[in-house]
Amino acid sequence: MKLQFLNYFCVLAEELHFRRAADRLAISQPPLSTAIRLLEEELGAQLLIRNSKMVQLTPAGAAFLVEAKEILERVARVGSVVRAIDGGVHGRLDIGIAGSMLYRETPAILERFKRDVPAVDVVLYELYTTEQIEKLLRRQLHAAFIQASVLPAPLASIPLRNDVFVACLPEHHRLADKASVDLREMADEAFVMFSRESAPASHDHVIGIFSQAGIHPRTVHQARIWMTVVAMVANGCGVALVPQSLSRTNIGGVRFIPLAGTSAVAPALLAWNPSMMPIALEKFLASATATVRQLAKSPSSKARR
Repeated sequence: MKLQFLNYFCVLAEELHFRRAADRLAISQPPLSTAIRLLEEELGAQLLIRNSKMVQLTPAGAAFLVEAKEILERVARVGSVVRAIDGGVHGRLDIGIAGSMLYRETPAILERFKRDVPAVDVVLYELYTTEQIEKLLRRQLHAAFIQASVLPAPLASIPLRNDVFVACLPEHHRLADKASVDLREMADEAFVMFSRESAPASHDHVIGIFSQAGIHPRTVHQARIWMTVVAMVANGCGVALVPQSLSRTNIGGVRFIPLAGTSAVAPALLAWNPSMMPIALEKFLASATATVRQLAKSPSSKARR
């Protein structure tokens, strides 16, 4: 069975018109008609009902269309995989990630890379920032999505889009309905803080925001991951400062309110160890860089700044 005939059939099944299908295929109608007739003879079944007024799929033709499309898709996929392997781009990448990074541009980066380099499997490991850095230094990860602005040598990184910190308040809090909140209005609140043990940079960054506002926060609870911080706030355990992207978690019972009079940036990096640079990682970093640049140009990205 010729793949060319399968392609002819799929196009004709979409158009249900021989002339339009022939135009799409850049051939004349007689070769198209011949190909469909030979295909039907090979299968021993009528795939199309056609006359001077109409072209229509038979039940057998409708079933065959599903299979034909799958065959063509598999052939295209096999070609991509073989070309990738022939070019040395295959295998597996072990990537560290903080769970909250799934609400930033990480999914877009992973989706594009999988589309462009299907022969490489990306395996994600949810880890604290300290664990990510340690494993990168020990060459136990190829790369990591880290919420930080600086890294120890010899690690390298590319910056991801900046997020911003916002106030996370219980939905019935006295400030929950305001358009923005001055951090000094929260000076006497009980705070849920991000644990310094799991991510020193994130913890110290939040403390720095408080220091700039002249506030010494009263910490009542600490959490190891950002989603837990939000969940604690939702359950009335206090208030918090969190990255704005966490509003996409759709955790109920909380409000995310912009901070007035300050631009508290929540940085993030895609980090790697330059001493371990397989071809697959080079491709991943190039793909990620292109994705970040593309997202930075999008209207939604500019609106968030």
